[in-house]
Amino acid sequence: MEVILKKNVNKLGYANEIVKVKPGYGRNFLIPQGYAILATASAKKAHDEILKQKSHKEAKLQSEAQEIADKIGSLDLSIKTKAGDNGKIFGSINTIQLSEVLKKEGYEIDRKSLKIKDEPIKELGTYQAEVNLFRGITQVISFSVIEE
Repeated sequence: MEVILKKNVNKLGYANEIVKVKPGYGRNFLIPQGYAILATASAKKAHDEILKQKSHKEAKLQSEAQEIADKIGSLDLSIKTKAGDNGKIFGSINTIQLSEVLKKEGYEIDRKSLKIKDEPIKELGTYQAEVNLFRGITQVISFSVIEE
């Protein structure tokens, strides 16, 4: 069964892609939840027209995402938190705190686009996160968790 994705679906595809899925998954989950529509001949023609119109806009967004990726790759980020004597922090650090630090630096990045490799972080130190900015454009950033 072929469907046209309306929204990004994790581990399946991005919006406006035509993907093959099992009939039950498409009929019982993707279509009723509004993530996809059935890829009929008329829907494919309309989809092609939409893609032609969006190609110019998408190229601009991709170049902007690449510029942001180059800039945030060289940032020196640090998250301040309270910690005990042995280096363990009170609570944990996750993508919410990292997105707030990026926002203070002037980069409006959604926390769902961030993926910390050793999440949740419970000790002071230096860690890495992957930022998914656009289709195929990801940047690995490193950040430090320091005591307040």
